[in-house]
Amino acid sequence: MKIKIFVTIAALLTASLSSAFAQAPPPSPTTETGAASASASSWVAGAEAGYNWQQGPWVYGLATDIFGTHLSSAATTVMTTFTVPANVSSEINWYGSVRGRLGWSSGPLLFYGTGGLAYGRLDLSSSLTFPPVSLNAQTSSMRAGWVVGGGIDYMWRPNILLNLKYQYVDLGSVDVAAAAASGVTTSALSASEHGRFSAVTAGVSWLFSPAGAPARGAWEGGYVGGRIGGAWGNDTNAAYSASTVFISDMRLKRDIALIGRRDDGLGLYRYRYLSNDTVYVGVMAQEVALLHPEAIVRNALDDYLRVDYGRLGLRLLTLAEWKRGQ
Repeated sequence: MKIKIFVTIAALLTASLSSAFAQAPPPSPTTETGAASASASSWVAGAEAGYNWQQGPWVYGLATDIFGTHLSSAATTVMTTFTVPANVSSEINWYGSVRGRLGWSSGPLLFYGTGGLAYGRLDLSSSLTFPPVSLNAQTSSMRAGWVVGGGIDYMWRPNILLNLKYQYVDLGSVDVAAAAASGVTTSALSASEHGRFSAVTAGVSWLFSPAGAPARGAWEGGYVGGRIGGAWGNDTNAAYSASTVFISDMRLKRDIALIGRRDDGLGLYRYRYLSNDTVYVGVMAQEVALLHPEAIVRNALDDYLRVDYGRLGLRLLTLAEWKRGQ
C-alpha cells in the first residue's frame, strides 16, 4: 500500500513538473548572430589621356585614366549576449579605366558619354573574437569590371580644355569566410565587398592638335590632363555567429532526474556535474544524439559528447534560473 502511494505521488510530481516546464517561456538560445554594413566617401585624384576624332559636330575617341583614392569602408558590431566584438573593413586605393567616348560639340562645348573597361584592387578583411576562438579573414584581389559615365568639356583656349566628368565604376565583388571551434565555443564569419562607386571629377587638359586638324574640327587631336574630385560607394557587408556548446555527456553527471519531455520526445533533466554541486536543468547528450544528431559536437581530444543548445532552441539553466522562469 505504501509503495503504491509513493508511486502515485511521484507520478503526480513528475506530471506537474512537466506541465510547468511546458508552460514556461522558451529559454534563450545559445547561438547569437550579428551583422555589419558600411560604405565610404573619399577624394580622388589622377590623370587622363586620350585621342579625339571629329566629323562635323560629332566627336569620338578613346581615353584612359588612372586615379588614386581612399574609399575605406569600416564597421564594428558587438553581439551583446556573449559580448563578442566583430568588425569588417574594405578599401579601394586606386582604379583605372580604358574607355570609348562619343560626343556632340556646340561651339566651345563638348557633351559626351563614355564607357568601357575598369580595373582596380579590392582589399577586404573581417575579424571576430569569441574567446578562446579568434577569427581573422582577409583578401586582396585585382579585379576587372566596367565603367559608364559622361561629361562636359569647355574649350577655354584652342589648346586648353576645362572639364567636368561623372563615372560609375563596378569592379565586381570579393568575399571572405571563416569558422572555428575550440572547447565549448564555436564562431563563424562571412563578409563581402562590392567595389562599385560613383566619382565626380573636374580638371584641365592640354589638347595637341595634329596638322590639318582645324579643317576636320577644333576638337580633333590627342590630349592629356589632370583630374581631382570625390567618390562614394564601396558597399561592404558582414554576418557573424557565435555559439556555446556544453559537455552534456551523462557520464559526467550525477543525481539525474527526468522532469519533463518536449513534444519531440527529448527529455529535460535535473542533474549535477561530478565536479560541483550546482543543480542544472538540461538534456542528456546520449539522448540528443538519437533524436537530434545535428546538435552533437564531438571533440577529438576526448570521447565526451557536447550539445549545441542553440540548435535545440534551448539554454542550459541552473535550477534556480529554471524556477524563476516558471
